[in-house]
Amino acid sequence: METRQWRDTIAAAQAGDRRALDELVAGWLPLVYNIVGRALNGHADVDDVVQETMLRAVGNLGSLRDPDSFRSWLVAIAMRQIRDRARRRTAPAPLDDSTASDAADFAELTVLRLQLEGQRREVVEAVRWLDDEDRQLLSLWWLEVAGELTRRELAAAAGISRQHAAVRVQRLKERVETARGIVRALDGACPGLRERTGRWDGRPDSVWRKRLARHIRGCGYCGDARETVVPAERLLVGMALVPLPVGFTLSLAFGGKTAAAATVASVAATSAGWSAKAMAALTQPVVAVTAGATIVAGGAYVVTQPSDSSPPPRAVSSPTAASTARPPAVTSSPSALPSPSPSPTQPKQPKVNLYGTVVDTVDRAPDPNARPAALPHRPESGITSTWGAKAVMEHRGEKVTLSGQGYILVRWQIAPQFRAGGLTMPAWTGLEGELFHVASGGGRRMDDVYTGTDTTGMGSPSIGYAVLPDGAQQMWQNEYFYLDGTVVLNQNERGADYGLIVYPSTWEAAEKDVRYGPPQGAVRYGLVRDNGKDTTPVPQYVTRETPADPATVAQRSRV
Repeated sequence: METRQWRDTIAAAQAGDRRALDELVAGWLPLVYNIVGRALNGHADVDDVVQETMLRAVGNLGSLRDPDSFRSWLVAIAMRQIRDRARRRTAPAPLDDSTASDAADFAELTVLRLQLEGQRREVVEAVRWLDDEDRQLLSLWWLEVAGELTRRELAAAAGISRQHAAVRVQRLKERVETARGIVRALDGACPGLRERTGRWDGRPDSVWRKRLARHIRGCGYCGDARETVVPAERLLVGMALVPLPVGFTLSLAFGGKTAAAATVASVAATSAGWSAKAMAALTQPVVAVTAGATIVAGGAYVVTQPSDSSPPPRAVSSPTAASTARPPAVTSSPSALPSPSPSPTQPKQPKVNLYGTVVDTVDRAPDPNARPAALPHRPESGITSTWGAKAVMEHRGEKVTLSGQGYILVRWQIAPQFRAGGLTMPAWTGLEGELFHVASGGGRRMDDVYTGTDTTGMGSPSIGYAVLPDGAQQMWQNEYFYLDGTVVLNQNERGADYGLIVYPSTWEAAEKDVRYGPPQGAVRYGLVRDNGKDTTPVPQYVTRETPADPATVAQRSRV
């Protein structure tokens, strides 16, 4: 909404109208969160900077003379807080593991919450390769292109003239395009780039940005765009704001008064805003904030999630065993199953938890034309990954931690032409919660016959073969898992050459892949493994332990 449309609300809030102040905070908090979140790329300090920005805005509302300038005034406050935070961290200490795990990569949140695909997703992922100063400007330019800010407001918030802003934005766009080229190249299959990144830890930084950019400029493979590259500003036009995350906290309570009441006292005391005494009365109760409508209770702002965005209920669809494409479920032992209902003369047997008693087993390839039953829809609130929106794990010892409730896609890339031999399978370790193997897709199993130049399968006489361990289940190009908790996926490559690309995914994407296959090159329909119950198979290589060598996790391990 344009600022002038808020004129009456702003004036009422300045006059002490509590409801108007509540509406003001609820209406403008998402804008501040997007500016700060993108400028800091989801660093753990985002919450603090957003909180400080809103505190200062509410505290100094009485000093705002022109309500039509509220948006530019609020954005300028946010940018000052971002710069002040940067100055305080002139020599930052490295984050410890606990702090790093609390931070949510903003590029990842943008992809997940706005469900971005293709080149829009590429632009978002490119932001990780920018320096802090560029990200600060990008946080404003992004909103300008999306229609949330004007160029005048961008320049004012950045503290520069409109002419200087035009020059800096142009340079920023060039850096974004360079970063997009890096994202595109890392998603490709250039052998030279694969070798060059052999010692890279997977975390974007300025050193690797320069190295990879040099490689791309001199590489015919990486520099050859497979599709027309759309300019970033055209991709961002009209893009929505990223909604506030569940669990976001914001407290604007002032010594037992509501923020609105404190505003009345402040305006009466001084036209310059909050008095020093009023500012000293701030308190910091913990308040849960999610996307939606704002409620004020005891001076604390609570933003509730609207009902239409709540996670979908767990499906009660019938088991997919009726599908001709699904192999029969396999249990580890009859003793693990629950006992039949006891007769009146028998003592009642204790209930046995079936989770973990059923694992994947060796299965034959289904009929390529046998369409599977529908994939049960389990609740989704989103998956976060320590590698961001996409983990590309190509070397032994690499791992990714996945957390949340939702679907995960593990895409296999096997390359026996580089090194054939026996596969040492990846392992899921340190599981907290539940992990199910729900579907297989990608239009092909790895033992399907390939033609042409396709070398992502188990191999051929001309290039060598990749061989599964005894008793291992044949993997498909795309394997889908459902996680409710936290787990680590380990890349254990030791024999044949292979890589894993791990994406947080969705039920909709899995259902589309498995039942319809990819648009071209598909060999067969997918395979649904989920029966909608706790007896759905768990991955063969999974444990709640964290062994020193994940490659030692036993085949068909017990959870």
